[in-house]
Amino acid sequence: MLTRLFKTRLVGLTAMVGLLASLSAPAVEAASKPDITKEQFGALSDGTKVWRYTLTSGVLRVRIITYGGIVQQLDAPDRHGHRANVVLGFPDLNDYVTKNNPGPYFGALIGRYANRIAKGTFTLDGKTYHLPINNDPNSLHGGTKGFDTKVWTATPDRTGDGVSLRLDLTSPDGDMGYPGTVAASVTYTLIRNQLRIDYRATTDKPTIVNLTNHSYWNLAGEGTGSIYADKLQINASHFTPVDSTLIPTGQIASVARTPMDFRQPTEIGARIRDNFQQLAYGQGYDHNWVLDGSGFRPAARVIEPGSGRVLSIATDQPGIQFYSGNFLDGTLYGTSGHSYRQGDGLALETQHFPDSPNHPDFPSTVLRPGQTYRTATTFTFSAR
Repeated sequence: MLTRLFKTRLVGLTAMVGLLASLSAPAVEAASKPDITKEQFGALSDGTKVWRYTLTSGVLRVRIITYGGIVQQLDAPDRHGHRANVVLGFPDLNDYVTKNNPGPYFGALIGRYANRIAKGTFTLDGKTYHLPINNDPNSLHGGTKGFDTKVWTATPDRTGDGVSLRLDLTSPDGDMGYPGTVAASVTYTLIRNQLRIDYRATTDKPTIVNLTNHSYWNLAGEGTGSIYADKLQINASHFTPVDSTLIPTGQIASVARTPMDFRQPTEIGARIRDNFQQLAYGQGYDHNWVLDGSGFRPAARVIEPGSGRVLSIATDQPGIQFYSGNFLDGTLYGTSGHSYRQGDGLALETQHFPDSPNHPDFPSTVLRPGQTYRTATTFTFSAR
């Protein structure tokens, strides 16, 4: 009898605490009508102006700057409808210019080649090309002055019940050692609870292209701490093991019975410190997963238990690079004013495999005149 009475009072007390919390919480934010605005975000040392566009639609708000095509902020609702910024980034342009490359590449468009190329060298049609070494001994994310450091030309538009921002960039022949003049365009489209990124590129000479976006996610809210309790699912039965410099060995290995198996939702921190050589090489997760299936399909899903936010990613790319923020060391301060430490954000970069030009058995990244590079990725937000 006493046990039953205690339980009844405990339930009542819990309900009262929940009611008081709901009364003191901020009002649930209503869905926004599609809109896009523009403001100056700063200027480079040569006077080039950098603009920030704010896209709103449904329950999402995204801020994108023309420097690097960077997603600077993305506000998404939790299970109670309260919005918070869920991407890592900097509060001002100077931080992006001085700290993002070399560095974390927060939110940036990556090109010409996302990820690593071994020793900065590849051969195409019998000719060898040399790229800057910026991740010794390899070339990373397009080199020292990749697409993430360029100011893109922006064209805003409305698309039915959404809004879009097209960014265009011309990369000249020989840029960072890559052959061919490449015309690239990336379109961010925001509709209700989804951000879609469409990538396009053409060239006047044979070259290699591998584009992605390098946003870091923290679904509890930027600057709130570790993502290790998040549950991650990656729809991949295999991954590409790497050597000590994080270059693929060429093997396509099964994830079964390893810490790389995320076929079922698994806490990111559950096995990140296991005695597994691949995790030692990356000081955590920094690997390419070979996505199951083909065509446009689900790739990954992240569930943040505290807020209830869920991020679902779909793509037509063959791979996805999962990076668990291993090299964040507390020296960078984000938009909230808080420092970023190891594991405070995760990146899920849809792309071709690292070092593909040096692995004939990997899907090709060669782009030739007359061809158009096309790929798309969607980020869909929900709550539970």
